[in-house]
Amino acid sequence: MSMTPTEWLDGYRKAWIDRNPDAAAALFTEDATYAEQPYQSAFAGRDGIRAYWSRVTGQQANVEMRYGTPITVGGRTVVEWWTTLTNDGAPITLAGAFILDFDASGLCRGLREYWHFVEGTQQPRSGWGE
Repeated sequence: MSMTPTEWLDGYRKAWIDRNPDAAAALFTEDATYAEQPYQSAFAGRDGIRAYWSRVTGQQANVEMRYGTPITVGGRTVVEWWTTLTNDGAPITLAGAFILDFDASGLCRGLREYWHFVEGTQQPRSGWGE
């Protein structure tokens, strides 16, 4: 049974809210790449993704995440995301976008993300995510 991009996004959202590195890593192929920053090497494979997630979500709490409308063409999906959370007790907002490449089973074989950070809790502007 293959996973749709929407099901994958739901799983990613749940993994982040639950701060569950194992659940996050399970959404990726064994040889996946996860590029969190455009100027750094991508995290490689499920083990690399799990280690990254363990590190970055360890100080997070009160995670709320939402998506805009995903755009899927073939095996590639692009979607905006908006997340509020507390990081080491401080409220922050992250707004970003994913570029996702999926294999035939619906697992992600490549994730690139671009995001912006601001202190405090911000809400999306009108028309965001459409």
